[in-house]
Amino acid sequence: MVKPANPQGKPIDLRKVGAHPDHWYPVAWSRDVNNGRVVASSFAGAPIAVVRTEQGEIFALEDRCAHRQVPLSRGVVKDCRLHCCYHGWSYDASGRCVDVPYLGKEKLPNGVRSYPCCECDGLSLVWPGHAPPSAPPSTLGAAADPSYKTRRFGQIVNCHYTFMHENLMDMNHQFLHRRTDGKVIPRYLGKRAGDDWMELDYSFRRPDNKPPLGETLIVGNLRGESPTARDLMTIRTEYPYQTLRFWTSGGAPALHVWLGYTPVDASQRSNRTFILLSVRPPKIPGALEVAWPFLAWFTNRVFDEDREIVEMEQAAYNAQGGDWNQEVFPAIRELRELLLNCGAR
Repeated sequence: MVKPANPQGKPIDLRKVGAHPDHWYPVAWSRDVNNGRVVASSFAGAPIAVVRTEQGEIFALEDRCAHRQVPLSRGVVKDCRLHCCYHGWSYDASGRCVDVPYLGKEKLPNGVRSYPCCECDGLSLVWPGHAPPSAPPSTLGAAADPSYKTRRFGQIVNCHYTFMHENLMDMNHQFLHRRTDGKVIPRYLGKRAGDDWMELDYSFRRPDNKPPLGETLIVGNLRGESPTARDLMTIRTEYPYQTLRFWTSGGAPALHVWLGYTPVDASQRSNRTFILLSVRPPKIPGALEVAWPFLAWFTNRVFDEDREIVEMEQAAYNAQGGDWNQEVFPAIRELRELLLNCGAR
C-alpha cells in the first residue's frame, strides 16, 4: 500500500488528519440528557446543543444563537422548542427560528444548523457531516444483548483520536500495565482487513501459564473452562469506531467492548472517549454483581494508564512540531494507512 502524500509529495501527517464527519459520532450519554433539558457538546470545535423535549424526543442544534451567538445550551426547553437564555429567541428541532418575542412572527430571522441525531444503547449520536446521513446504528457492541451486563464510562482524553486507535490495537504495550495486570506476554496471531476496517488477533499468557490478572478480574475463574481455552482477543477498527472481543471458550465472547472517539477541539488534539464494556455473566448466579466493583476499579485503572500514555504521545508531538514516531509493528503501520485513507484531509 502506498503511503498517502500531499500535492507536494510529502507524507501526510496523520495527526493532522481530521475524523471524517460523515459518520455517526457519540456526543453525550443519554442518561445526561433528561427530559426538558439541554446538554452542551461539540464535534471538532463545532459546538452542539443536545436537546430533549418534555415528551422525551431528542434533537441537536448548533450551540450558538443566531442573534448574539451565546450558547443555546444555556437556554430553556419548553413546548418542544429551545429558547435562548438571552432574549428568548425560540428554535424548533430543524433549527428554524420560530419566535422572537418582541419582533412578531412575520419577520423572523434565519435559524441555526440542525444535526441529524439518534440514540442507541444509552448514547446520543449526531451526524456532523453535510452528506446525507446513513441509517442510524441499531446496536453498539453487545450493549443491547440481555445476556451481557454493560458498563458505560469514558472521559475527555487530550490526544488526537488516532493515538487511541493505535493504543488499543497494539497489544504489545502490555508492559505499560505491569503494575495493574502483572507480567503478561502477548502473542500476535494474525490480521484481516478491508477498505475501512482491520482486525488483529492476540493471545495472552503469563510466564507461569496462568491467565492474566485482568482476565481473572473481568471474567473470573468461575466458568470452568480449562486455561487452554482462554486464548483469543480480537481487536477491530471499523472506522471510526473500535471493538474488542475476548473469548474464554467457543461461542459468544465473554467480553465485548465498543469504543467511540469524538474529537472535541478544532485542531482535534483532544477527544471524548465513550466506552461500552459488556461482560457475559458466569454460570454462578450473582457472581458478576459481586465482582462488578472490582471490574470497575480494574477497567478504570487500565483506562487511566492508557490515557496518561497517549497524552504523553500528544505532548511529545506538540513539543516536536510533528510526528517523529518510528513505528516498527507492520500491523500498526497498516492501521495508520487505514486511518489516513478514511480520515478527512
